[in-house]
Amino acid sequence: MKQFVPFILFCVNLGIILPAYGDVQPIQAHALNSFKEGIFEDPFLVLSDWNIFDSDPCNWFGVTCSGNQVTKLNISGSSIKGFIAEELFQLSALQELILHGNKLIGSIPISIGSLKYLKVLDLGKNELSGPIPSEIGNLVSIITINLESNGLTGKLPFTLGNLQNLQDLRLDRNKLQGTIPGAYVNASNENRQGLCRLSRLNFADFSYNFLTWRIPKCLEYLPRINFRGNCFNYKDIKQRTHEQCALYPPAKSHNTQGTRIQPIEHKARNPTRDSKPVWLLAIEVVTGVMVGSLFLIVIFTFAMRCKGKPSVLNTWNKSTSYKDHMAVYADSNMLKGVTKYSRQELEVACEDFSNIIGSSSDSLVYKGIMKNGPEIAVISLCIKEEHWTGYLELYYQKEVSDLARLNHENTGKLLGCCIDSNPFTRMLVFEYASNGTLYEHLHYEEGCHLSWTRRMKIIIGIAKGLRYLHTEIEPPFTISELSSSAVYLTEDFSPKLVDFESWKTIVTRSENSSHSISHEGDVCVLPSSFEERHLDIQGNIYSFGVLLLEIVSGRPSFCKDKGCLVDWAKDYIGKQEDMGSVVDPALKYFKDEDLKEFCVIDRLKSSFELIYQG
Repeated sequence: MKQFVPFILFCVNLGIILPAYGDVQPIQAHALNSFKEGIFEDPFLVLSDWNIFDSDPCNWFGVTCSGNQVTKLNISGSSIKGFIAEELFQLSALQELILHGNKLIGSIPISIGSLKYLKVLDLGKNELSGPIPSEIGNLVSIITINLESNGLTGKLPFTLGNLQNLQDLRLDRNKLQGTIPGAYVNASNENRQGLCRLSRLNFADFSYNFLTWRIPKCLEYLPRINFRGNCFNYKDIKQRTHEQCALYPPAKSHNTQGTRIQPIEHKARNPTRDSKPVWLLAIEVVTGVMVGSLFLIVIFTFAMRCKGKPSVLNTWNKSTSYKDHMAVYADSNMLKGVTKYSRQELEVACEDFSNIIGSSSDSLVYKGIMKNGPEIAVISLCIKEEHWTGYLELYYQKEVSDLARLNHENTGKLLGCCIDSNPFTRMLVFEYASNGTLYEHLHYEEGCHLSWTRRMKIIIGIAKGLRYLHTEIEPPFTISELSSSAVYLTEDFSPKLVDFESWKTIVTRSENSSHSISHEGDVCVLPSSFEERHLDIQGNIYSFGVLLLEIVSGRPSFCKDKGCLVDWAKDYIGKQEDMGSVVDPALKYFKDEDLKEFCVIDRLKSSFELIYQG
């Protein structure tokens, strides 16, 4: 045993070092920051005071503590959009999790079952998909579960019957199917199964799903209205049509006895043969300790090295198993009504993908002509299949769905998409604008020269497009990167706003966004008022103001040689006598009355808001 003494001492020291290292970022702060990292839209900035460098989260918005333990997280009605990070369920003392009325997407992580003290779970009125994990049956303290108004699918987990303290269960307005657990058992106490075991259940709502068979006898005390809009065989309850129910075939019948209990195969055991010598068990224990300790050493060394190296963390790269788990539940119903093109169709239309009209590190844009159809612009996402996660797939599908609902003369029209597996392909197909981008016309010498009248027409068209996106559709839509490169021009120079870059926000969300890169690759530090800006309506209005300056002056928004356009123009804005210095010197004619409109308002942003509203 002497040779093991140094090793045992090292393990003791390691046990001291690892907790000390863990104290740098306590589990609770790490769990909450992981949740924040999973949110990629926060229009009301409710998570703005969640500071990753603050080890005490008890003063953060929506966080309630008892002692030094987080016991309640309440962020409801805040329109935050993103995924529920698995790390959130490391808050072992959490008693209330209220995320009601947001735009959360993805599935409910199976690690939710680790919250042994959780009493209130409210994820209602979000956009969650996938099944209700069976691990929800591990929430032994739960009193209220609200999952209403989501897109949850699959069968109700039989483990709901384990929740002996459950009093309020709201599962209405989802896409749940199959039977209600307990529908196949009789009313005798000896055979109570599923929800029939819940003696404290006072209220439950199963309406507007695709549930079948019958209502369990033990739940007949509930109002009949709580079962409407399903596929039950009841004439006194309003149900779905046969056509709607046919989309979700009924679950197979179960026997009323022993359906979930499988007989145990009994085997004669030989105690002599099954038992192991003490010396062999000792060797196995020592070997296990050594392997486990070495594994901890490797993790510790890797963590310390990573701590000392600057890196860009992509929090969406999950493990393979988690990727597969997410990919299964990507909701293909979001693309219902969107035209699907095959890769082969687009390859023929785009001349074997040889007609490239634009490129970046993340995408290629091709021009094509559909057979007996319109000219198209095809954007191909340059991501390898092994880097494509379930998060990205779901986000991609939601972005396609969002783009497909736009219908205005000044917005780009999405014609369809391509989702092929072999070879792996993700493409967006837009209606082609034959005159190229506004950037090309403003800054390329070979481009057609834009007159003052034509520039004013373009400005008005962009303003109309933004007004449509922000006020005339619900929910509103914002352009991810509003710039002259996102404005395409038709033959008569009518502008069309195209959001080619929206999908990239999920990939680059963890990067430092305090710098912007111009079309030519020049980097320019933005004003502090813009560094904290999120992709919201106010951000679009500000970007429209910068774009307005770019159109009038003919100068790039961000340029290494000439500096930032806003910094340059602020000395002229508001001074009518100096406004002529802002106009593109290549223009031989412009209207003074148009420039006066820019001078009426004191600050740049305010002036742009007025023009936008008008």
